[in-house]
Amino acid sequence: MAPSARAARQVPAHRCPPSLPAAGGCDEAGARSCLLRSSREAYLTFPGTAGKLNTSFGEGFILVGFSDWPQLELALFVFISILYSLTLFGNTTIIILSRLDVRLHTPMYFFLCHLSFLDLCYTTSTVPQLLINLHGSDRTITYGGCVAQFFIYLALGSTECLLLVVMAFDRYAAVCRPLHYTIIMHPRLCQTLAVISWVGGFVNSVIQTGLTMAMPLCGSHILNHFFCEMLVVLKLACEDTQGTEVKMFVARVIILVVPAALILGSYVHIAQAVLKVNSIAGRRKAFGTCGSHLLVVSLFYGSAIYTYLQPTHIYSQSKGKFVALFYTVVTPMLNPLIYTLRNKDVKGALRKLLWKGRDLG
Repeated sequence: MAPSARAARQVPAHRCPPSLPAAGGCDEAGARSCLLRSSREAYLTFPGTAGKLNTSFGEGFILVGFSDWPQLELALFVFISILYSLTLFGNTTIIILSRLDVRLHTPMYFFLCHLSFLDLCYTTSTVPQLLINLHGSDRTITYGGCVAQFFIYLALGSTECLLLVVMAFDRYAAVCRPLHYTIIMHPRLCQTLAVISWVGGFVNSVIQTGLTMAMPLCGSHILNHFFCEMLVVLKLACEDTQGTEVKMFVARVIILVVPAALILGSYVHIAQAVLKVNSIAGRRKAFGTCGSHLLVVSLFYGSAIYTYLQPTHIYSQSKGKFVALFYTVVTPMLNPLIYTLRNKDVKGALRKLLWKGRDLG
């Protein structure tokens, strides 16, 4: 008789179950990886697991994370901790500078402030959970926690897609319509565009989260990822996902491809306008401010399009984890560096703040 699911989850961590091809047992260093492999095998071999729906996931999921590469876990923990600290420091600094320095009270820095706050929230929605899993032995996440994480990171990612379009429009107005820039980018319009970006991102998340979680899930409680990634959760679906995938693909095209096309179009016009400028200094300034935004767009959209515009059945969970590590950890850390290193206004505001603090000290 096959053991029950509860018994499978209670496999001792100090030895491999007989069903695993191990020579005697697991050493202490590989105990967690052993437990995850044994749980995965046990769940997948239970008779009748195909009939279990979402109600059977009351105890949540096990996030495999990077336990398949236990030798990398310590290095990843140190590396990600450093990047996360830099992300918090860099984006918080940009927000503070944008608020304190009067010279940065412009539409460009208004949207940059939103982007920095977005990156803070976006990376915080996944990285603390990842660090806990890398450092500790408990890799579980509740069903409610998984749905919440799924919804939040998707909402913030979708908002960033729309916000980058708004920032491209701001650069287009500044370069191609300089005489009318202050009229076009009125503070009220800037606030409206920011609100539309946030609302649009959360609406997209409501749609895609609803479509995903409405599907019956069954089989293994194992998620081969370090957070509740949409494509990984879809692989637990009991029924044919083709209809749902088509709807979600259309939503992804709207939130990814359409904004990317608009940004590309705006930069074609910007490039044409910059090439008509006779002043070399004017060209450098335009390419400097626009180049920073274009680099951020390339990093974000490149990884997002690679991940979400491929069919679910060919999605590689092992590769997907490292790509996700790039757009959830690396990109939010790079954004403040890109904008500060290539921007004289931000560097000037930072020096002014540091000198003011030194004088007060």
